Amino acid sequence: MNTDQLRQELIDYSKEIGIDKIGFASADVFEGLKERLKRQQGLGFQSGFEKGSIEERTEPDRLVPEAKSIISIALAYPSRIKDGPKSTKEERRGVFCRASWGTDYHEVLREKLGKLGEFIKERIPEATTKVMVDTGELSDRAVAERAGIGFSGKNTAIITPEFGSYVYLGELITNLPFVPDTPLEDGCGSCTRCLDACPTGALVQGGQLNAQRCLAFLTQTKDFMPDEFRSKIGNFIYGFDTCQVVCPYNKHVDFHNHPEFEPEPDVAKPKLKPLLRISNREFKNTFGHIAGSWRGKKPLQRNALIALGHYRDATAVDEIIAVMNNDPRPVIRGTAAWSLGKIGTEESFAAIKDAMEKENDEQVLAEMEKGLAFQETVF
Repeated sequence: MNTDQLRQELIDYSKEIGIDKIGFASADVFEGLKERLKRQQGLGFQSGFEKGSIEERTEPDRLVPEAKSIISIALAYPSRIKDGPKSTKEERRGVFCRASWGTDYHEVLREKLGKLGEFIKERIPEATTKVMVDTGELSDRAVAERAGIGFSGKNTAIITPEFGSYVYLGELITNLPFVPDTPLEDGCGSCTRCLDACPTGALVQGGQLNAQRCLAFLTQTKDFMPDEFRSKIGNFIYGFDTCQVVCPYNKHVDFHNHPEFEPEPDVAKPKLKPLLRISNREFKNTFGHIAGSWRGKKPLQRNALIALGHYRDATAVDEIIAVMNNDPRPVIRGTAAWSLGKIGTEESFAAIKDAMEKENDEQVLAEMEKGLAFQETVF
């Protein structure tokens, strides 16, 4: 079988198994990306979550010897929750970013890419394939851009003509020489809405991101959140997607093509107070199937405390005091103290002062001082 015939069969088969978009790219070295990554590294703009060396991330034949092609796929995900629950004064809610609604996309895309790999090997047994989704060495976005899936927007997301940037991406490297697709032309033009909307200046310029200032990254860290970002995350407890929401290509875009990605309202927008006391087992049972659970419950609990402070939720004071007094994790105790100060009731400040008498951790004590400093703005 020649690869032109197999290419068309793969396109047809991809539609059968629910892939929204497929493209083919050469496995040549990503020279432009390599230079950008070196600059990002030199500037300290990387998140630290990246896998592999710069060479492994830009030279496909290091991952698959004699690599000739990369098949890129995209699956659209919803941007709106049908009948989403509302946050009330008694029960404030947090929110996961849209990319973490529904079943973990890594699993869904790996399954579909695996089927493509099996399809190839049934026809050409000697073919080599390697599947990657997000956590692999290659840049899903660079591959998708080269394969004509979409263009790389100023918000650093791949923007497709059909589905905007609300797509999950994955790829399959192979030693088969498929004819590549043509990359799309840049479609951002003079628009700067995403840059203007970024609350931390993480989008340094169109297409360049300082991950260390990106709220989507910062919500996933496990240490204390730096002070300057706490007022920016609002009620996001995982991820942050304002730079996508404001994009004109995403206006009115809301695809519900895959049942696996349908958001469970109470999971996508969970009540904040129950998160403070959730057990490991409850956390796994409730959130373990979504992408936003990968860092465990600690970052989400820290962010929930910040969100309750942001809401100035006086109904949560007793529970936050319990967390401050009893939680064994310094980051959680300290953030609880900060949140109490932000809420700003007399009971909050009294509890912080009492807790300081027994606290030994210097970072927690520093957070308690920050909490008490809110007294100046309240009284």
